[in-house]
Amino acid sequence: MLKGTKVGFGKFLLHRHCEEIAIKILTYNVHSCVGSDGQPSPGRIAEVIAACDPDVVALQELDVGRKRTGSVDQAHAIATQLSMRLFFHPAIQVAEEQYGDAILTSLDMRLIKAGPLPSFGERRGALWVEANYRGNIVNIINTHLGLSRRDRSAQVAALLGPGWLGHADCRSPKILLGDFNAGRSSLAYRQISNQFADVWAGGTGRPRKTFPSRLPLVRIDHIFVERSMQVTDVGVVSGRTARMASDHLPLYATIAMSKT
Repeated sequence: MLKGTKVGFGKFLLHRHCEEIAIKILTYNVHSCVGSDGQPSPGRIAEVIAACDPDVVALQELDVGRKRTGSVDQAHAIATQLSMRLFFHPAIQVAEEQYGDAILTSLDMRLIKAGPLPSFGERRGALWVEANYRGNIVNIINTHLGLSRRDRSAQVAALLGPGWLGHADCRSPKILLGDFNAGRSSLAYRQISNQFADVWAGGTGRPRKTFPSRLPLVRIDHIFVERSMQVTDVGVVSGRTARMASDHLPLYATIAMSKT
């Protein structure tokens, strides 16, 4: 290849002097780490995640200090077992008990924002971190949308707006992921897919359902990326332990980037 010749690679243009790298992202609603056997086990959740070996993990429905699950800090327990650092955001807090979402990673990570989303029903929120992957800065937002159409529409509008993905500091590449409680035909999904691509959309295989874990019937956990990003692999972890550990199955995607 002649120096400086461009080679098409999906929507990327890679030069000879560029190094191709890839980041693996996973999203997982852990259901307070309570499995189908009725037992809370952060260790079992960590085992499922570790088998996938992701670079960044987005978790939803974590209990922190809640009596119903033994007053354990589930976010910290999972991060410790995986040797990852974390940021946690409590969507709900009553006295010392918290319930919310987290982002875990072994990469350098900086919290940009953690806060609530418009909620008419149960309170929901989001976390925005800036992850440094081998010199590449990636903006990642993890969320868990509400159960009602009204909640989800307002929450998606907020996430796409100037406070989150539309903020001047939220530069490309951007990734939005989590439990959206919304299928492909929903308004919330259409709102997001007008601007971002579902990781299953690039011919990476037939989309797989994530809920309920024992017999998945719907696809409500999603990873959305900018259309300029190339997804090289997508999958759902569905082994025996994953089917037991939570009422959702984890969804992962590998995303290619180029480093000069």
